[in-house]
Order: sequence, then C-alpha cells, then structure tokens
Amino acid sequence: MAWLVVSLSLIVIWVASLCKVFFGGTSNSRAAIIGHGKFFSPVINYLTSNAYNLHMLCLSTGNADGMGSIRKDELHQACAVLKISLQQLRVLDHPNLQDGFGKVWSHDLLTEVIEEEVTKHDIHTIITFDNHGVSGHCNHRDVHRGVLNFLQTNSGKNIKAWELVSLNIFRKYCGPVDIWLSILSDKKHPSKVIIINEQPWKSFKAMAQHLSQWVWFRKLFVSFSSYTYANTLNRIIP
Repeated sequence: MAWLVVSLSLIVIWVASLCKVFFGGTSNSRAAIIGHGKFFSPVINYLTSNAYNLHMLCLSTGNADGMGSIRKDELHQACAVLKISLQQLRVLDHPNLQDGFGKVWSHDLLTEVIEEEVTKHDIHTIITFDNHGVSGHCNHRDVHRGVLNFLQTNSGKNIKAWELVSLNIFRKYCGPVDIWLSILSDKKHPSKVIIINEQPWKSFKAMAQHLSQWVWFRKLFVSFSSYTYANTLNRIIP
C-alpha cells in the first residue's frame, strides 16, 4: 500500500503543478535571448505574450552532423510557432563558431558579435546561459563568458543581463513539479526571478518543428524537463 500512496501523491503534485501553469497567476523594452531555445521557452512565451520587442541570436547553425542548413530551416519553423519574426532572428555560420563538443569559441569574438547585435537593435536586456550552461555543453558556457566579457567592457551602458539557472539532475527532470521547488528556492534567493510557462503545449509544438532531432528521447525531454514549465533567472553582475 505504501507504494500506492506515494504514487498517488506524486500524481496529485504533478496535476497541481500543471494547474499552476494553466491557471496561475506590455512593454516596449528590447530584449535579446542568446542561447538554445528549447531551454528558454518559458521566457520566450512570457516576452512575446507581453509585447516585448524580442530578438534572438543563435551563434551557430548546429552543423556538428553536417545538417546546419536543415536545422536553420527548422529553427525558422519553430520561431513561427513561438511568434518570433524572422526579422528578429539572427543565425550565424561563422567558421570560428561551429557547433560541437571540444570546439572552443573565442570570448573576444563572441563579445564583438554581441556588441554588434546590441548596438544594431538598441537592446536593453540580455538573457543567456549561466556558467554551467544547463547541460554543461562547452559552447553554452562560452556564450555565458562572452556575455560577461561584453558587460565588463561596456559597463557604461545601461544594459541588464540575466542568466538561466542550471539545475541539478533531479530538478532538471521533475517537470512542472519544479515550479514549487523554484518558488521555495526563490524565497531564499530574492534576487532570482521565476517565469512560469503558461503555454507549455507551444514549447512542445515548437520543438516538434526540429524534425531532424525529434527523436523519442527529445520528446521525453520536452515532456519531463522542468525548463519546459519554468525558467529561473539570476541577474548577472559583472
């Protein structure tokens, strides 16, 4: 009977968490997201729903397997689902910024690219990875260091930057239950901001546009990843 009680309790928590998503709780500011969209969908949905002028900077076509052009087209389809104009999406295919483990990206080059984007679109806010990069991917971590370097060399500009907090393995895959864990954690760290995804189905649909990567384990990831349901952001202080 003990296992039945535990199972029912988990189901109740899961359903309650989904209710928090769907029933819980306008700006002209210009924001830029620099990172992998599948981790940032709660932030993306929040910004587009609140009329933020959102720009996305993708620093690579994802050509590690020689499918860069296909994945770029799939990203366009995903952005259409997320209501992001293609005019506000920039995808780079720089020879020194190629996707892959072990391929180190120059922080100085990243700083130049970020500065160009910020200046061109008069960006006020940057949202990107933290130092661990969610999955520990070296390119994600390089992006964080590039943004940090940009902030340090442009300290006179009034630009705010936020990093997506990396979670431990349990919280990473506990789905909407992590909403409650994030709220509890936020009480201990008031500098953090929690953004709940009120349209998780849109995140699933957007990821489904990446047909070349839409295999069974990524379907499970989108369903059970806490990053589908909530993002915790921490202010970057250079």
